Amino acid sequence: MKRLHLFVLRTFLGPFFMTFFICVFVLLMQFLWKYIDDMVGKGLEWGIVAELLLYASFALIPMAFPLAMLLASIMTFGNLGENYELVAIKASGISLFKIMRPLIVVALALTMFAFYFSNNILPKTNLKFGALLVSVKQQKPEMVISEGVFTNEIDGYSIKVDRKASKGNMMYGLMIYNHTKNSGNANVTVADSGFMKISEDKKYMIMTLFNGQSATNTKPNQRGKKRTFPFRRERFSKQTITIPLEGFDFQRTDENRLRNAYKMMNLTQLEHREDSMYSDYHVRVRRFAASMNYPNPLTQMVLNQTQTVDSLKKETHFTPDTLVKFDEVYHTLDDHIQNEVINMAIGQARTNHQTINQNLHELYNQKKSINKLTMEKHKKFTWSIACFIFFFIGAPLGAIIRKGGLGMPVVVSILMFITYYMVSITGEKFAREDMWVMANGMWFSTYIFLPLGIFLTYKSANDSALLNLETYQLKLKRLFGFLFKSKDKKDKS
Repeated sequence: MKRLHLFVLRTFLGPFFMTFFICVFVLLMQFLWKYIDDMVGKGLEWGIVAELLLYASFALIPMAFPLAMLLASIMTFGNLGENYELVAIKASGISLFKIMRPLIVVALALTMFAFYFSNNILPKTNLKFGALLVSVKQQKPEMVISEGVFTNEIDGYSIKVDRKASKGNMMYGLMIYNHTKNSGNANVTVADSGFMKISEDKKYMIMTLFNGQSATNTKPNQRGKKRTFPFRRERFSKQTITIPLEGFDFQRTDENRLRNAYKMMNLTQLEHREDSMYSDYHVRVRRFAASMNYPNPLTQMVLNQTQTVDSLKKETHFTPDTLVKFDEVYHTLDDHIQNEVINMAIGQARTNHQTINQNLHELYNQKKSINKLTMEKHKKFTWSIACFIFFFIGAPLGAIIRKGGLGMPVVVSILMFITYYMVSITGEKFAREDMWVMANGMWFSTYIFLPLGIFLTYKSANDSALLNLETYQLKLKRLFGFLFKSKDKKDKS
């Protein structure tokens, strides 16, 4: 039995590590497509880019773990089924659960490690990634100049380009204002064409201009009515301008500015932050409810109800006022008093409507911020448990498919993972919008796929014909064969 367990472990670990790194690489390519515009043209060193990709890959690991577990388990049991090793093992009296026993231990260990990683390591790497990404976005572009508009990215200069060459770095129709002396538009240079490049030490921008002229205003030579404003004009066929790039060095953002973001917190910090935000939210809801115009008895009832309110959507039932019969009292009043009562009620309704519009959006945004904290708490558990669930989905599917390699297992894994991800996103959306209870929304995918994994494992362990693909293939052949035979009989008759 030990040799069998070691054999199953060796068969599983190889595909797992291979698929894990493949999944991280594929997800990292998606990250590059998303943030490529923020990194191009910033003059970043390779070390900064590599550090950014490293932190980004850490953020993708919680999603790569379940996908790698699903794909590796399908490949493992698919290889065993394709080579008839699984049939031979079962024929010797060993059940599927005994074959899966060492991998169940691995799945449990991976689930616990995934939770530890999400709770202790991932918040720190997210903090470093967020600070570095903000620093990259704030980095001044060195050679990104748009056509037809003035670019003021370089301190002391305003540059406009009419057209940029589709290939190469040539630009046409350049106009450059020199503001380094703080004398307004006193120095301007225009050129038919030119190009720019950064010096090797990243400290200067070298501009080479062709066929242009520069004009510089000089100081007035007289005062009074005879005062004139002379200027100097110079024509050139080629001119080189060296511009110092002060302040273009890469500056890292302070990480303390991002520590309160929900992705940068562990479970304890999230709970503490959530309690603080809920307390503030309850105070705001109570203040909002008290700012409405109610009759005095109803105001006290509202304040009593809002002491423990958790959401604006909570249904509150008030006891109707049975001491005063409004219709009977209203009809006994004079006409002008009735009109005053109606006008007063309309005025209070309009005031309440205005108060609701002013506060509802603010309260809604604050509740969504609280929901993000709560969702992050649940994600640390749901994505970890997904590793365990996907093993009990992948192992029986591999035994059913009986195909190894990267063909059919990859297709089945991607379809299954996309389905899980779509269901998970749907539940998160309903939970974030307070349409569902937070626990139900965040664990919605688990509610669906955990019973599916148990069902597939049970049927596969009992060799049920329900999950035997050959059974359905045989039935289809018989069905089509019967139809063709019926057609042949009609043709002969």
